[in-house]
Amino acid sequence: MIYPHAGAARPYLFNDRTVEGYRRAIAAGAERVAERIRRVDRPFSGVSPERLEPEIAAIDLERPLRDHAAALDELERVYLRDAVYFHHPRYLAHLNCPVVIPALLGEVVLSAVNSSLDTWDQSAGGTLIERRLIEWTAGRIGFGPAADGVFTSGGTQSNLHALLLAREEARTEAPPARLRVLTSEAGHFSVRKAANLLGLAPDAVVTVETDGERRMRPAALARELERCHRAGQVVMAVVATAGTTDFGSIDPLPEIAELCEAAGVWLHVDAAYGCGLLVSRRRRHLLDGIERADSVTVDFHKSFFQPVSSSAVVVRDRVAMRHAVHHADYLNPRRMADRGIPNQVDKSLQTTRRFDALKLWLTLRVMGPDAVGELFDEVVDRAAEAYDLIAADPRFEVVTRSPLSTLVFRYLPPDGLGRELADDANLYAREALAASGEALVAGTKVDGRHYLKFTLLNPETTLDDIAHVLDLLAGHARHYVDELAPLADLTGGTHVNA
Repeated sequence: MIYPHAGAARPYLFNDRTVEGYRRAIAAGAERVAERIRRVDRPFSGVSPERLEPEIAAIDLERPLRDHAAALDELERVYLRDAVYFHHPRYLAHLNCPVVIPALLGEVVLSAVNSSLDTWDQSAGGTLIERRLIEWTAGRIGFGPAADGVFTSGGTQSNLHALLLAREEARTEAPPARLRVLTSEAGHFSVRKAANLLGLAPDAVVTVETDGERRMRPAALARELERCHRAGQVVMAVVATAGTTDFGSIDPLPEIAELCEAAGVWLHVDAAYGCGLLVSRRRRHLLDGIERADSVTVDFHKSFFQPVSSSAVVVRDRVAMRHAVHHADYLNPRRMADRGIPNQVDKSLQTTRRFDALKLWLTLRVMGPDAVGELFDEVVDRAAEAYDLIAADPRFEVVTRSPLSTLVFRYLPPDGLGRELADDANLYAREALAASGEALVAGTKVDGRHYLKFTLLNPETTLDDIAHVLDLLAGHARHYVDELAPLADLTGGTHVNA
């Protein structure tokens, strides 16, 4: 084991005496990434875990390279070469967006200064910038001056935070075992995870029926609210979704808000995906009713083209944020709150926290919100074109037209024994495409059957890119059917899995 003396480590500390080394190291890293981005011709190398894991396991972390160039050379081999590149126009899998340059500039600044957004005495300007961005976001939602919120690590944490506030608001009415959360069949899995973390009953999350467009049915919600009331259960929150992960569906927010107000129930809107509509000049109306929510989740790192992580939970009435407050004498003693000192830890579930708000701040100051909205509108336009393309293609069936930028569809083998192989053929096509590295798509289940999914978040993706990926998928799926259908015939229609 190598034990360097203290003097040998000093040159690596970032301070006024090492700024030239910092400049060189950051420039070298930026150049390495820029060159990789310039040369990338596909979103993924297709590497398997079995092939890459031994390379990384063989690196001796006890023996440092003591050289930035050597470390970058090694990083090229174990990370950059096989990274998944979301900026590539044929990355069509998950809710990962390409990122804008002003936000990357923010990353350089915030990581070097390394502010922690828990207390004023660790991040004076950062505290106020984050608060200003929460105020701006609340204004875009339609909340009034009483609104508040805090940046989080992502939609899962934002949903947890919102449901914590909802639980505490409802606890005076019922013990945890009687509390219920209503959400749609297409809602995010983090709602169940949050209920578990909050100590609710195993059956606390009740799913509400959706319509053909995968939106929560208000009539079904009304029935569930009434059923819970008759059973002596207290609905602590209704979680509506503005942009479901699979279908991009937006629940009918005005009708849901009406029901929640009549029942006196907390309404949380998970707009982690659909929050890009807040800056759309053409589609903002799709979020009408969101201003009536009690809390809203927004993920800037999905539809505002921000690097991970950049998310927030916003509440209509700041008084509700009191449920997350805990005072520590060494950090944020109560006397600070009494003096009006703005400590963000008073609102957050986290203590030490990055200044992720800076990325959005620089994006808005350099580009402006309209420019971000135009980028999001472009991907929604492209998804509408892609829907028409797939719907007209006899090789595929598509589930529903999304108001946002997802497409759930699947390859349909020709009639006959091959049709029975549809599920396996779609699974095989997705995996074979990923192994080739030529494109990446996601997968999901609809009514128990396997489907493929496009998630479009890149304005550089063209309809030609989408058509090419469809051809690749159809080719892989047809190859699977051609190989397996004769075997299925010999075995009386039995599936032979890939």
